[in-house]
Amino acid sequence: MASWGEASQSRLIGKRITRLSGKDKVTGKAKYTYDINRPGMLFARILRSDVAHATVMDIDLSRAEALPGVQAVMPLTEAGRILRYQGQEIAAVAAETDDIAKDALRLIFVELEELPFVVTEADAMAENAPQIRDWEGNQSNPGINEQGDVKAGFEEAAVTVEATYHAPVQTHVCLETHGHVTEWTDEQNLTVWASTQAVFGVRNDFARRFDIPANQVRVITEHMGGGFGSKFGPGVEGHTAAQLSRITGKPIKLMLTRKAEHLVAGNRPSMTQHVKAGASSDGRLVAYDMRGYGTGGISSGAGFQAPYVYHVENRKTEKFNVATNAGNQRAMRAPGHPQGAFAMDSLMDELAEKLGMNPLEFRRINDSSEVRQAQYTLGAQEIGWHRRNTVPGSGTGVKKRGMGVGSGQWGGGGGRGTQARVTINADGTVEAVTGTQDIGTGIRTAIAIIVAEELGLAPTDISVKVGDSGPGLPSGGSGGSQTTASVAPVIKTAAMAAKQKLFEHVAPLLKAPVDDLRIGSRTIYVASDRTNTVTWNQATGLLGQESISEGGNWDQELRQGGVAGTQFAEVEVDTQTGHVKVLKIVAVQDCGLAINRLTTESQINGGVIMGLGQTLLEERIMDPQTGRMLNANLEDYKVPGTYEIPEIKSIVFDTHRKVTGVGEPPCIPTLGAIANAVYNAIGVRIRELPITPDKVLTALAEKA
Repeated sequence: MASWGEASQSRLIGKRITRLSGKDKVTGKAKYTYDINRPGMLFARILRSDVAHATVMDIDLSRAEALPGVQAVMPLTEAGRILRYQGQEIAAVAAETDDIAKDALRLIFVELEELPFVVTEADAMAENAPQIRDWEGNQSNPGINEQGDVKAGFEEAAVTVEATYHAPVQTHVCLETHGHVTEWTDEQNLTVWASTQAVFGVRNDFARRFDIPANQVRVITEHMGGGFGSKFGPGVEGHTAAQLSRITGKPIKLMLTRKAEHLVAGNRPSMTQHVKAGASSDGRLVAYDMRGYGTGGISSGAGFQAPYVYHVENRKTEKFNVATNAGNQRAMRAPGHPQGAFAMDSLMDELAEKLGMNPLEFRRINDSSEVRQAQYTLGAQEIGWHRRNTVPGSGTGVKKRGMGVGSGQWGGGGGRGTQARVTINADGTVEAVTGTQDIGTGIRTAIAIIVAEELGLAPTDISVKVGDSGPGLPSGGSGGSQTTASVAPVIKTAAMAAKQKLFEHVAPLLKAPVDDLRIGSRTIYVASDRTNTVTWNQATGLLGQESISEGGNWDQELRQGGVAGTQFAEVEVDTQTGHVKVLKIVAVQDCGLAINRLTTESQINGGVIMGLGQTLLEERIMDPQTGRMLNANLEDYKVPGTYEIPEIKSIVFDTHRKVTGVGEPPCIPTLGAIANAVYNAIGVRIRELPITPDKVLTALAEKA
């Protein structure tokens, strides 16, 4: 049976290894889709609706078609169709230069008949609100879940809290916008350079779209600049690029503009929770009643977790979606969890205060996770929880400090479907190939570490090839923190099989049975006589003109799903300006077996920064009067920069020697930890994200 072995026996696994792609990325050698330029390539752009709701009355493409340098113009809608949100596609052009393509868009005539619209949840739910979808009303049927006896639970409660928590829509803000470079080598063979989280998913989508065999579509993603759940399919822009390429017979580059990225490339839905909860005098959660909703724009899917982490025996939840005239939601790092964690962790602190109990102790009473129980102790020690204000807001001076805690949970156990091959060549070189994509999380390096560990080599000795459907070794999409846990077992077993084959070649030379051979540092030796050894290159030289090439197998015992995390935050709030400065985040994250501790810590850092952005800065702002997004740019849509990032103490909490995912869980507890720290600092609860200076000052004024 395959095993990762004991930590003390690992040369590489669990250590801090510099990622293989680092040098290429900092020198600009690494090629993202945005960097791909093909001979004779044309540039494409899409004309988008600037109104929230309208019927298309007429489209005239003739003036754009006549512009010198324009190679193709293609309608993406037609007269009689309805546009349901700002940014929806109307037509596309392909031209010799990007500037000509932009000019051509201005020459397209579109006549629209504007229709009533709603872009906020309140307007969409109002009586007599315009219904914006033909297939369903503005409000979906509620999903109701009830367990236990809620009424009896409240009768038992010594204290109750009633509150409303809100988190707005957050957009993905991928640094590399969505886009593709498409090239038909003939009518039946398509090559696509895609900024995607799912190389094989995109391949299969294009094959269906153009009715060609999947093996005649090659998708390449050498490097990808951010996706967070929004880059699984080609989307309208991908299909459009391929169609324009087929029409013109030339390669096409079509990358979304920054504005379009905000409008149409997906978002994290909003959340509003109206909650009433109760706790017993000994600190047990005994009742929970929640009615909540959110908007995923024109689509459904505005789900969130409630209650979250902490068990409540008597509970009732009612959740529904609200449709608005805005771009649709897409999965975003830990879908539904950060919003739910913010509400639940805020609620936990409010209940604890009413009980006169330390909020950390209140969590211990209601948390069945042994992992988080240990994390509470470790995180509290690291942040200095004993320094926390016993009375919220009791600090002196203009700038007040406070501490808070938040919790999270996630799956990430991987699954079947990945194929991989490890090849050992006669010259001693080793190649590991699989179809997975490296979306910036370091899977290339993790693969190299696993193979190098198995073969007694260094990670830099391993040539890793990923992000290309050409070799025909499929792997699933990088979502749900599934990648490493899906790929690692197959790479591990492939390397083991290749090693075993090499042992069979070496055994006669060493005059020892195969099962008595072991791998050392660039050597193979006999376990019963360690002086009997050959170097790596001597061993591989025995292959002559051959190579060893072995595939791997899925091994359920090499991975495990389900992780827990806890974070502590310390903040400083300026009571004159309302500015919240996060001083330190301690993130204690369960991650199973960390293949590369350095990139694992980096993943935790990234999740914390994303959570910080959602807590203090990020919000899609829609204008109810015009139906437009007011901050569809990187000037007015705020994301954390260097100044906002605090000291982050990432603690890799090793709980077992099995691989799991860590991409998503670190962004979950940050929201509640910071929100609770703000309350502890100023003594006023802010229940609506982001926690901006105006909300802080308003809350302080109301308190005064």
